[in-house]
Amino acid sequence: MVAVASASAMEMMEEPGVPDKLMRMSRASSGQRPVMLAIAGDSAAGKTTLSHGLAQALGEDRATSVCVDDYHRYDRQERKGLSFTPLHPDCNYIAIMEQHLQLLATGQPILKPVYDHSDGSLTRPELIEPREFVIIEGLLPLHSKLSRACFDVTVYLDPPEEIRREWKISRDTGKRGYDAEQVLAELDRREPESEAFIRPQRAHADIVVRFAPVPERNDPPGTPLSAELLLRPTIPHIDIAAQIGDDDLRAVHCKLGRDSDGRPVDALHVHGHAPKEESRLVEKAIWSGLQRDEPLPESLGELEPGVRSEPVALTQLLLLAHLLAAVN
Repeated sequence: MVAVASASAMEMMEEPGVPDKLMRMSRASSGQRPVMLAIAGDSAAGKTTLSHGLAQALGEDRATSVCVDDYHRYDRQERKGLSFTPLHPDCNYIAIMEQHLQLLATGQPILKPVYDHSDGSLTRPELIEPREFVIIEGLLPLHSKLSRACFDVTVYLDPPEEIRREWKISRDTGKRGYDAEQVLAELDRREPESEAFIRPQRAHADIVVRFAPVPERNDPPGTPLSAELLLRPTIPHIDIAAQIGDDDLRAVHCKLGRDSDGRPVDALHVHGHAPKEESRLVEKAIWSGLQRDEPLPESLGELEPGVRSEPVALTQLLLLAHLLAAVN
């Protein structure tokens, strides 16, 4: 269990609207505190899949997971009469989310609201106690300077729009009671707010992850999507090339690329078409380089029972490496 924050940090939490710089200073000066990871992205971008695998790999005794979509201000029925969607900050209790992120970041518990995605209702709040690692995922965790100041590592999921739409249709028709026409209509309605509020968070992420087919390849149906990770110099990154051999380059390679703003950035490519055995060897090499006593977590890469994606596994493993490095 993470120790309670220092007295000075607690005093800061009592002040309304703590500036982001003070939040960073408070975390830097505190002793034992959680390692905080944010995974942001649009609806059905894969945030829950990525965060769930990380939480499983760390273990429930070490990791706390929080979905900040629980801070929706209105239930599904109430939203029908509104002119904006859940992607709009005004549809969410942003100030309360910021306050709760500050509390978690300094090792203090919160009473978190709960939004039930299965029926769109707001239910009884739940007590959340921060453990060694806190994984935050949702639509707007990187929306403000203050919320961003609470994290050690920030991630934005950026799948191609046509793939995200397919994922959303599949999820919302299979698990949330919608039909395909309703989902498509809602996607179109949300598009202006996706552009205005969700996608700008990409600029604030340390790592941008895109799962997509490799351009100009004609892979057979069922080939796992490849992953591209843009590793920005905002945080240190592990040296993948130093941990894998030349024979593993069919599974993974890193090259200097250009970010969306034209700036140079390291681009790590994880190939879905590579043989699984080669991808597993890369995973083992990276895990060995981390010098962990426990075995490589088998839960990495699991999309559903019996279905595993090696690019997802390697992406989760690299995020896991960042979390473990932050402890040391």
